[in-house]
Amino acid sequence: MFTDPQRNGKGGWIEVISGCMFSGKTGELIRRLKRVQVTGQNVEIFKPAMDTRYDVSDIVSHDATRIRSTPVENHHEILLLASGMDVVGIDEAQFFDAGIVDVAEQLARHGVRIIVAGLDKDYTGKPFGPMPLLMARAEYITKLHAICVKCGDNASYSNRKPKIDDQVLLGEKDVYEPLCRSCFYEKVPHA
Repeated sequence: MFTDPQRNGKGGWIEVISGCMFSGKTGELIRRLKRVQVTGQNVEIFKPAMDTRYDVSDIVSHDATRIRSTPVENHHEILLLASGMDVVGIDEAQFFDAGIVDVAEQLARHGVRIIVAGLDKDYTGKPFGPMPLLMARAEYITKLHAICVKCGDNASYSNRKPKIDDQVLLGEKDVYEPLCRSCFYEKVPHA
């Protein structure tokens, strides 16, 4: 259980940044967190330890913008490490289990600003992990779009190129491509 005697239980909230692959979620998370850091607030940033695509510990966007973070194995570690923080950032939230929602709620109730980024849909177009619950609990939601690689329209789907059925498959442009609704369902009619 998270307890912080320095907090008065006021002023906390949850922000969610969602969208498909290559929509700029991590870049937006980094932008918001860097703005907060210059104010002198206490900031801690977390990412799933399994996400080692660009760096073992830093959060790195597709355009190589980066910020120091703490890799964690599960949501329980976040509560242990967030004591005394004013702002907590969480990247790739879709990789956590549903317990991340309770973590965000507990921290927000204790006056912490929570900024969470993650994929809202998996490669089949279905809601991904705890993201729908986080979005339902959030005070603020930002939905970002990429550019469809087939037609140039706004993309909100992450199409997986290789035919691998595991829900979690870390990858970049070699594995995923952003598609609009029309191109996604044309390419993946079973979804």
